[in-house]
Amino acid sequence: MHRPVLLVVAHGSRDPRHAATVHALVRRVRSLRPGLRVETGFLDFNLPSVERVLESLAAEGVRDVVALPLLLTRAFHAKADIPAVLAQAPPRLRIQQAEVLGPSPLLLTALERRLYEAGLTPADKSSTGVVLASAGSTDPEAIAVIADIAREWRHTGWCAVRPAFASASLPRTEQAVRELRAAGCARVAVAPYVLAPGFLPDRIARGAAEADVLADVLGPSPEVARVLLERYAAACAPVAAAIGA
Repeated sequence: MHRPVLLVVAHGSRDPRHAATVHALVRRVRSLRPGLRVETGFLDFNLPSVERVLESLAAEGVRDVVALPLLLTRAFHAKADIPAVLAQAPPRLRIQQAEVLGPSPLLLTALERRLYEAGLTPADKSSTGVVLASAGSTDPEAIAVIADIAREWRHTGWCAVRPAFASASLPRTEQAVRELRAAGCARVAVAPYVLAPGFLPDRIARGAAEADVLADVLGPSPEVARVLLERYAAACAPVAAAIGA
């Protein structure tokens, strides 16, 4: 049985760093699973578009595709935009939409990796407050997930963890930084819970001006690549069942 093609569906951005980071992440995924065909499509701003990739795969004779949203929360893009695009795909394709990346214990590991790369050590955890800074959403489910992740992460030994949002929701990063200072944390670190650089991550960085540490975006970290492969494997199960039917 041929394994379904993995189509990574990225949002896209006018910021060239976004596409560069997506491609770096996809290269890491390929390095972890050399026999797996991995393609990349963008919803907006960048090429190739998701529609063009699907048309090309169908023209090649590909039958089965797992479309994986490169998103950390299940909000509007995962619930509406991506299903709408996939519904317009060539009819010969059998497409299974995978789950979004978050939440996942591996993503918490990736967040800590970025904080340590920015200068913290495990010994700093008990005296450091962390702002878990996400892009933000109008979707209550997505906001609740970020709050849950912050609570879970707090239990791993940090002085405190507060969620913050770059848009659509409150508090903003700078407000969460000040709240952690007021709560008595000896130092404050900002951990962007975003995949790639761009407009909103830049806003998070500006909001971190009063913090002691600003971590990098998750980007092509090995943990993120492993989550992609986990989501792909989970989505393959119904595809395999359909092929065997």
